[in-house]
Order: sequence, then structure tokens, then C-alpha cells
Amino acid sequence: MALIQKEEGVIDQNIFQRLGMDLRPGMLLVTSGAAEIGRLDYIQRMGSELTGEAQQVKADYSAQGQTILMDTYRQFVRPEYGLRQVLVEHIHFNDPQKRAHIRDLLIRAAKQGTIPIINYNDPVSDAEIRKMELASQRANGHCVVECVDNDETAEVIADLVNAKTMILLTSTEGIYLDRDDPSTLVRLVTGDTVDEIRAQVTELMEHCVGASREGANGARAKLAYALRAVEHGATVIIGHARHHIADLQTGAVPCTRLGVGIR
Repeated sequence: MALIQKEEGVIDQNIFQRLGMDLRPGMLLVTSGAAEIGRLDYIQRMGSELTGEAQQVKADYSAQGQTILMDTYRQFVRPEYGLRQVLVEHIHFNDPQKRAHIRDLLIRAAKQGTIPIINYNDPVSDAEIRKMELASQRANGHCVVECVDNDETAEVIADLVNAKTMILLTSTEGIYLDRDDPSTLVRLVTGDTVDEIRAQVTELMEHCVGASREGANGARAKLAYALRAVEHGATVIIGHARHHIADLQTGAVPCTRLGVGIR
């Protein structure tokens, strides 16, 4: 989900306002944007970009952008609802006790009238250490998640709380057979079984080339995480961030919907 107006190099207040108006307790938001928002803030204040090792620069920008990101959401979420920042890393989901702790935290939030805003904790995450930790767990036969991709984090969270619906917001209307032809939007991927949906998703992946922005993993990865969520019992909606959540849920606006037995 793009939270920045590329032409102006500023936060897209319309996206934040629309999301803020729609969010309610019982919903969870996995957000991106901290690094880019931090970068823009640093440039505005210092007049230049940071230089140095790429991972360190990303960590520094993310640390600066986290507070701005949360403050911007706070401006637009209804005042009667509390917001809770939840910063996560791969280790939190690859450890049963940590997974249970996060699940309980998120479930309590809904009961307490608050909305969790979840983001990957880039400022304290080192790529090389992460790779070594994941390799060690795989060598021991564990199935692990990395969660540096927000779509993967969203799927892991959806599975964790047994979410009925997962919405992946993006800068397109959904999944296309030809990304240069809007008329090829795939509006529905459904069937009576998960196997039927898996076959359709596999075919759709053959049409997915490239990503909507630098740093994104593209429609192929989005479909892979969407399929995982469907396998875990959720309905998945892939749609443009300019639309209201309710309109995406009802299919009132163009989007791609995936799920068993949906119409």
C-alpha cells in the first residue's frame, strides 16, 4: 500500500484519512511506510539524504518514521478508539510462546475498544542475523516465516487470530491477466474446495510480472500469501487503497476476491 504521493514526495493524507475513518475495534492494520516517511522527514529537516550501508540507512529512516506514521493514523482514527502500536519481527512468529503472547494481545485489543497498528520492527532487525536465525530453524526441521513482506505479515497475523477476512490494499484495483489492460481485472477466484482455488491461483501467477513500486514483491507474491490465507479459512480481497473497506467487502468497487464458496 503506497502511503506517499510520488509526485509531491509527501504523505498521502487522503489514504490515511480514508483508512482512519474505516477502522474499528476488531480490525487489525498491518502497515508499511515508516522507512519512506522517515526518509522524507530527514530530507526536509536536513536538506539531504543519509549515506552509508543500505540496511543501516533503512533502520535509521524507519526509526524516524515510526512516530510520524502512528501520529498520522491517530489524526484520522475516530477519537473514541484507542490505537496500539505493535512492532513485530520474524522471531515473534517462529516461537510458540511469543506467537501466543501476540495473539492474546491482539484479541484483547478488540475487546478493549482499541485498534492495533502492526509494523515490522526494521530499526532493530539485522538482515544477516535474521537469515542465520531462519537457516538454523530450517535446519532443525521447523517451518518458519520471515515477515519482512507486509503481505506475509498480514497473512501470518490473519492465521494467528483466525480472521474471517484479509484485505490486501495496493496501488492497483487487484490482479490482472494483463497489467497494462484494466479490462483484464480478475474479480473472483473461487471454487468449492481449496484445491480448485489453488489451481486458479497457480494459473494466475503465470500472468504476474513485476511490481507496482520499488521494494514491493509484486502480484505473484501477493497471490501466494492470499492463497495461504484462503487455505487457513479466510476470504481475501485485493484492492486499491483509495476505496473504503466496506465497499471492498461488498464488491461495490473493482477488486479481486478469493475464497471458498464465495460469490
